[in-house]
Amino acid sequence: MAKVTIDGKSIEVPDGTTILNAARMIGGDIVPPAMCYYSKLKGSGGKCRTCLVEVSKGSEKDPRPMPKLVASCSTPVMDGMEVGNATSAKVQDARKGVVEFLLLNHPLDCPVCDQAGECDLQNLGYEHGLVSTRTHEERRTFEMEDIGDKIKLHMNRCILCYRCVYVADQITDNRVHGILNRGDHSEISTYIHNVIDNDFSGNVIDVCPVGALTDKTFRFKSRVWYTRPMDAHRNCDKCCGKTAVWLFGDEVLRVTARKDQWGEVEDFICNTCRFDKKSLADWTIEGPRHIDKHSVIAQNHYELPELEKVKTLK
Repeated sequence: MAKVTIDGKSIEVPDGTTILNAARMIGGDIVPPAMCYYSKLKGSGGKCRTCLVEVSKGSEKDPRPMPKLVASCSTPVMDGMEVGNATSAKVQDARKGVVEFLLLNHPLDCPVCDQAGECDLQNLGYEHGLVSTRTHEERRTFEMEDIGDKIKLHMNRCILCYRCVYVADQITDNRVHGILNRGDHSEISTYIHNVIDNDFSGNVIDVCPVGALTDKTFRFKSRVWYTRPMDAHRNCDKCCGKTAVWLFGDEVLRVTARKDQWGEVEDFICNTCRFDKKSLADWTIEGPRHIDKHSVIAQNHYELPELEKVKTLK
């Protein structure tokens, strides 16, 4: 076990635990953001740099500070380590720079993006973004393409986090998409349109932190804050059948995997559950999903206590 202190809060964690996961064990505002790291995907992390933290004390044996900010998703804790995240001015300044870098080519099309309201980059942009840009160069642009019969790729929004590549590698039998070209010309693609057709391909939509991969059956149908996400399940012979269904009235607009408080999928689901079961009769509704009170999705007060208040007022 190793004792680590993050923003003044201490915890003992097993050896080998990363700083990011130690912060998640503590919880609260000290948890660094993560755009590329995904605890359920091997090899993820270390690409977006949004989780940088300052190590002011390396360990009890070697109390010297680390000379540079480190990626908390890939740096293991040491006994006696002291870390600064929200309390570190260096970290906040660096994170602001990272967000500016991520937005260099990212189109500011939140008003028309299906990911608006549940986008990690949008949240970081509001928290750390600049009012104006310091660049005058044209953004790189790509044509939208269909990489699956129900998956739309909007490469202009991609931040090359590699999550979709890892999930296709690790939970499907045959990955057919990946990173093409190098440097500024790098892009996610398949060479051939509509080539992704395996039973779990839809999970690339759930792991995407921005609006680069979207569900074609849900595109432009509704804003997420107008819908009511409900926990639901069905008997499925391909996956666990435990999902979140997003209702507009009695209509199922989309089906997604359930996500934990860090925005990571709890159990990956099959395409049958995701795309083909859009009738309320297909599902057993368990109840409303709990959405963080700071999320824009929570603003419609759909959870049961709020519904009871509305009934009382009427």
